[in-house]
Amino acid sequence: MKVSLFITCFNDTIFPETGRATVRLLERLGHEVDFPLEQTCCGQMHFNTGYQEEALVLARRFVKVFGGAEAVVAPSVSCVGLVRDSYLPLAEESGDAELVAAVRAVVPRVYELSEFLVKVLGVEDVGAYYPHRVTYHPTCHSLRAMRLGDAPLRLLRAVRGLELVELPEATECCGFGGTFAVKNADTSVAMLGDKVRSVLTTRAEVCSAVDNSCLMQIGGGLHRMRAGVRTVHLAEILASTEEEPAL
Repeated sequence: MKVSLFITCFNDTIFPETGRATVRLLERLGHEVDFPLEQTCCGQMHFNTGYQEEALVLARRFVKVFGGAEAVVAPSVSCVGLVRDSYLPLAEESGDAELVAAVRAVVPRVYELSEFLVKVLGVEDVGAYYPHRVTYHPTCHSLRAMRLGDAPLRLLRAVRGLELVELPEATECCGFGGTFAVKNADTSVAMLGDKVRSVLTTRAEVCSAVDNSCLMQIGGGLHRMRAGVRTVHLAEILASTEEEPAL
């Protein structure tokens, strides 16, 4: 299958290794990966803060860039969630029938990485090797918007050498929430404190998730405490092999 990588602006700018890992993983599984250079932000930040017109411009661009793709895969559940849940209402409100039709055509082909692997390809064992004690944080979007279920956990359980430990109070938000962390800093910090304490009780070496935005929040808290726990995106764990030892 030919897969178009939707890297997302957040990953492209701050966590490019996640995108590279996604490509390595998909190619190892025998798929051709295309990276459209014209892609930009999906408009999540704009949409969530009330800038509907600006989000609509970005939605139009997304549809134009990825309209011909067989499958669009992103290592970011929140960005996929916006495309899947908000693009159609946004297009319908614009009154542009052509855009509505284009959105209806492309949205069913847009997937979060773990969803694509488990639910579309039917793959759980991707041939990964990652000899570390890992805990998994299910992000709010993965739980409440995209409803990924246990797809990420099934992938992690199949990784050779990996010891998966359950995260206490796993479904509690880490406090990031995009601009929420900026507008409600005190509340965000309190929520982060609870999440970090939960991570530390697992004695895990690594905390993983399907969104680097949440991992940035959690990783920042762990780093400031000098806790010695790393945050690593699921894609980077799944891309690791014995031939390419995980750092």
